[in-house]
Amino acid sequence: MLSIRNKRILSLSLPIIAAQISQNIVNLIDTAMVGRIGANALAAIGICAFVTFVFQGGLLGISTGVQAQVARRKGEGKSGQLAVPLNSSFILILVLGIPLSCLIYYLSPFLLGFLVEDEGVRAEGIPYLKMRMIGLVFIGMNFSFRSYWNAIDLSKIYLGNLVLVNITNVFLNYCLIFGHFGFPRLGSEGAGLATSLSYILGTVIYLYLGLTRSRKHGFLCKMPKLERIKTLVRLSIPNSIQQILFSAGFTILFWMIGKIGTNELAASNILINLMLVAILPGLGFGMANTTLVGQALGRGDIQDAYKWGWDVTKICLTFVFFITVPFWIIPSQLMGLFTNDQIIIELGRNPLMITGIIVCIDSAGLTLMNALLGAGATNLSMRISVICMWIIFLPLAYYLGPVLKLDLIHIWLWFAAYRIIQALVFAFYWEKGSWKSIKV
Repeated sequence: MLSIRNKRILSLSLPIIAAQISQNIVNLIDTAMVGRIGANALAAIGICAFVTFVFQGGLLGISTGVQAQVARRKGEGKSGQLAVPLNSSFILILVLGIPLSCLIYYLSPFLLGFLVEDEGVRAEGIPYLKMRMIGLVFIGMNFSFRSYWNAIDLSKIYLGNLVLVNITNVFLNYCLIFGHFGFPRLGSEGAGLATSLSYILGTVIYLYLGLTRSRKHGFLCKMPKLERIKTLVRLSIPNSIQQILFSAGFTILFWMIGKIGTNELAASNILINLMLVAILPGLGFGMANTTLVGQALGRGDIQDAYKWGWDVTKICLTFVFFITVPFWIIPSQLMGLFTNDQIIIELGRNPLMITGIIVCIDSAGLTLMNALLGAGATNLSMRISVICMWIIFLPLAYYLGPVLKLDLIHIWLWFAAYRIIQALVFAFYWEKGSWKSIKV
């Protein structure tokens, strides 16, 4: 029999996890489709995805501030102000996102020229990256809407919209990558265009739902006060920096692996996509933790906020363990879903088994990190993430890869150690409790 608290956790988390699963299934389908084009396209999509994540990171940080503020207002019982942080986020996204997407669109040849040595990979990656930049602003708006719905306990709306967006993405990928149903055969460029068009559709749907369901919460009818915009900026900047540097770190990791070889880079793309699927409970339960902690602090119940942090983490670990079992039992078969190249399959086999261990521990760290974000401890979260990746992980990864020319397995072992260290640090600071006095 589930307790009331566990039912509350699951009611918030499961729609988010289902939505994230649908998103990552689409990512896996994209990877499998592009993988049929060849190793160059597969490697290009992998590194371009993380280049895109770098620039999405700033907009994702804004959405974290939205969720913290909306959850706190809900806990305080201020229903007429729930959508005001969402309005604030649109101002920031438009001001930052439009010039950024235009800049990266035109700089994409330079960026990939720096990150990728293989001309074939660059040729596949440049048009893909340009098409992804078309949808950058809409991705930011979708992130903010997601945080708003989750913070007011309506994560099912996020689930429904994302499923529709993902179905659209799969259909458009099938049409635009391979040229079906009269569409042009665009290859990797078509994969990027399909993703952007899907996010544009998602934004249109969210705007309609906001206008029909959230006007009473102030959606697009209450202008945010300058003080509230400043608070959103204060909450968002550290997390934006964290997201940007995290994505940039992974982009550099891909660059390092690319120095070893194109097959290693292609294998890493598959590994990361599989890891992102397995880590979904950590992300989903983490977003629920942000809401539960924020609402508890809005009520002034610090002890309840503390308990939510650990209660959510315990349930998350149980889910993740069962998800990662196939990584240990059938790693070669999982790799074979995305490529027919036996060299790539063999390169990824043992690292995929290590990934199963990484995900189990890392999910706990992500859940507690999101609890800290819900409390407004964005500066602390940023410092932990940046130090662990940029000071602890990347320097030694560079030494093991480009300098010593060791196999992919050595870099992946060090990657596992880094994620375990980070999870332990997040647990330490949640237990320490310095987050309890932060004002949002």
